[in-house]
Amino acid sequence: MSTLQTELQALANPEKAIALARYFKTGKGEYGEGDRFLGITVPVQRQLAKKYRNLEFSEIAQLLAGEWHEERLTGLLILTYQLPKANSEKQQAIIDFYLAHTKAVNNWDLVDISCRPILGKYLLSRDRQILYQLAQSSNLWEQRIAIVTTGELIKNHSYEDTLAIAQILLNHPHDLIHKAVGWMLREVGKQDRQVLVNFLDQYAPQMPRVMLRYAIEHFEQPQRQEYLMQKGFISLTSAGK
Repeated sequence: MSTLQTELQALANPEKAIALARYFKTGKGEYGEGDRFLGITVPVQRQLAKKYRNLEFSEIAQLLAGEWHEERLTGLLILTYQLPKANSEKQQAIIDFYLAHTKAVNNWDLVDISCRPILGKYLLSRDRQILYQLAQSSNLWEQRIAIVTTGELIKNHSYEDTLAIAQILLNHPHDLIHKAVGWMLREVGKQDRQVLVNFLDQYAPQMPRVMLRYAIEHFEQPQRQEYLMQKGFISLTSAGK
């Protein structure tokens, strides 16, 4: 066991661990089935990740292979702190390492805390084909990585990959993907409302309810109701109340 793993275990909070296990759906048949928690808050893990930010890949791999959720999250945070100060060769190594360990990025918080600061920033000036490979994966978490990573591109006024991946995932069966796609579409709308409206006018009839609701969250009430009525999610009578 590494020194960092020992420090993490010393910070365990069994009561909080039970609550986290429920929150992250670790029961039988749920998306986080079998995951185990120590019960450590993210701010505390960030402090530890900064303290150990110079760990070698072999040590980070040990964390990502760990049995505790917090080990994996802290390992991923270390990568997010290493990337900005790395030279181009080291950055490529971090990206390769991250993509080789996506099986460890196996819950939505692990995806969301790592993919944008690692993969998103790296892809700003590079080919983005890897996102399409991830979107077409059979792995739920790789698919979520694909769409959430585009949040970094959206911040830089690049929307085409978000829209294209949203189309790929439009009929996905899982609500964690519906939420992620809707979230990223909403972020597009914050930057350029017309781009989002154009997408919705074409694809809203196919969108799952949660995806659509997330996407239009910041619309004015009449425009939200119009899209929801198109889908039959609300009636004309209820919209007028």
